[in-house]
Amino acid sequence: MIKVNHYTLENGLRIVHNENRSTQMVALNILYNVGSRDEDPDHTGFAHLFEHLMFGGSANIPDYDTPVQNAGGENNAWTNTDITNYYITLPYQNVETGFWLESDRMLSLDFSPQSLEVQRQVVIEEFKQRNLNQPYGDASHLLREMAYQDHPYRWPTIGKEISHIANATLEEVKDFFYRFYAPNNAILSVTGHIPFEDTVRLAQKWFGPIPARKIPERHLPTERKQTSVRRLTVTRKVPIDALYMAFHICNRFQPEYYVYDLITDLLSNGRSSRFIQNLVQEKKLFASIDAYISGSLDEGLLHITGKPAAGISLEEAEKAVWEELDKLKTPSVSEAELEKVKNRYESEQIFNNLNYLNVATNLAYFELIGKAEDINREVDKYRAITTGQVQETARKTFVPENCSILYYKAKNT
Repeated sequence: MIKVNHYTLENGLRIVHNENRSTQMVALNILYNVGSRDEDPDHTGFAHLFEHLMFGGSANIPDYDTPVQNAGGENNAWTNTDITNYYITLPYQNVETGFWLESDRMLSLDFSPQSLEVQRQVVIEEFKQRNLNQPYGDASHLLREMAYQDHPYRWPTIGKEISHIANATLEEVKDFFYRFYAPNNAILSVTGHIPFEDTVRLAQKWFGPIPARKIPERHLPTERKQTSVRRLTVTRKVPIDALYMAFHICNRFQPEYYVYDLITDLLSNGRSSRFIQNLVQEKKLFASIDAYISGSLDEGLLHITGKPAAGISLEEAEKAVWEELDKLKTPSVSEAELEKVKNRYESEQIFNNLNYLNVATNLAYFELIGKAEDINREVDKYRAITTGQVQETARKTFVPENCSILYYKAKNT
């Protein structure tokens, strides 16, 4: 059981805390409630650009990395469709350095043309490397555009196209920052070797003076229900063919979300999972195959990605996947198989939450979607799933009219 303490500053910054005396380190995790879904369709990639700009210098600190290293700390960040997350870990005796650094860049960045240009080029190169130069790099991009017609999940976090970042102006960048980067749009999670009283005192000292800002209400378009199968075939310079399938699923707040998570574990988590055992080891139809959910807050996708074995066509591979999915619609999942998957999930969760940084990240996320204490109920929700729920969810989800399919073919040279 993870004990959680709460405090909210007058400016709206929510603080969650867990003390862990088994380490001499402290983690500060700041989650901003902004992701790529909040971007203008003609100015995509801004949330990810800010992840980089936040390391380019702030109002009073021109160089972010040097103070972190001098304090014996490490830091990083990541962006997805829904949130932008920053963290720093450092020894307890130097923890105030972390509060100072994170609060200063929440207050304001170094909005200089030079900083923007440096980070712009970094992001453009990352776009080229990830989407253009890497084998299968544009597959996710293509699949998103097929699966989503209305919702902003249709573009990737890194952006829809290079020009959106290449043409970003300093004024547009400033506007994005002051709309979303604010104490009343953030959650500060502090874990490790630090008492709650020290956490509140330091948060008051460094974050307290930052003014709250007016955060725009989120009005995102609702995705229309898919009514027929969507297909796309592309040919690229890649070593072997690849199959990509995506099925629409519920949002993160529905109980059924956990059923989808469990289904993907049944299909591909471990050597005894159905895809691996049946399609890779026994029938040798796939060289590799995986199933996973997108994990997004709004209505997401259940992905199946695989590379057929030599001599197996994409049509044969797809047919085999459908056969496995159809089995889930029947009473084929035994209590023993279900229990094995649940036990594996529980052990993974226990192991994950032994790490103070993981706890910091998870507490911030659970506070965003409900309350931080829900971290202690995840395993119970997973364990409550029945074989009947798996069967019912599979029946309504794994149908052609709910599926987008990408054939990614290797170009013959």
